[in-house]
Amino acid sequence: MEFVYQDDSILICVKPAGVLSTDEPGGMPELIRTALGNHSACVRTVHRLDRVVSGLMVFARSPKVASQLSRLIRDHQFGKEYLAVIHGVPVEKSGTFTDLLQRSAKERKTYVVKQMGKDVQKAILDYETLASNEKMSLVKIQLRTGRTHQIRAQFSSRGLQIVGDKKYSLNNDGCNIALWSYRLCFTHPATGEHIDLALEPPAVYPWTLLQKTQQ
Repeated sequence: MEFVYQDDSILICVKPAGVLSTDEPGGMPELIRTALGNHSACVRTVHRLDRVVSGLMVFARSPKVASQLSRLIRDHQFGKEYLAVIHGVPVEKSGTFTDLLQRSAKERKTYVVKQMGKDVQKAILDYETLASNEKMSLVKIQLRTGRTHQIRAQFSSRGLQIVGDKKYSLNNDGCNIALWSYRLCFTHPATGEHIDLALEPPAVYPWTLLQKTQQ
């Protein structure tokens, strides 16, 4: 388990691909307790990443802190940025995707739809294209809403499937999904300190194909 930051209130670590975010056998809280050497430690999930997605996650070490972090997320005071490698090149170098998303519990998949209805929610994200080689692009994504599979569904609906996505793409890319939780920024619930942490994705395919040009 790779810890990026820890104190008595919170833990920030790197979630590996294939691990659940939630507190169940084999999930992140259990793995964190094992890494800490304390199987009774309080470790609470306050936000999620899809099982196949990797990158930074923050966990609370008490019910009070979990409640405070959850409130920050609800009040849109918890910043999350992602990096992704996608097939194709967005028409505009940067912009905003606004869609209506419908979740199919049976298929465990999210679809872009045209009208409001049952299980339909509005979804908004901002993106910026950082690099491109004409076949693939590296994009930075900032979520305004946090819908299940939001990034994957919104990009794939525009023919910009994320490389390695086996659920929303028919491409056989031969790699894990290239979607990485890159940056977290929020006010520390106990100290009031501004936390702003970023971590680059691993130097493996397809990340190595494109050079990030942001500061």
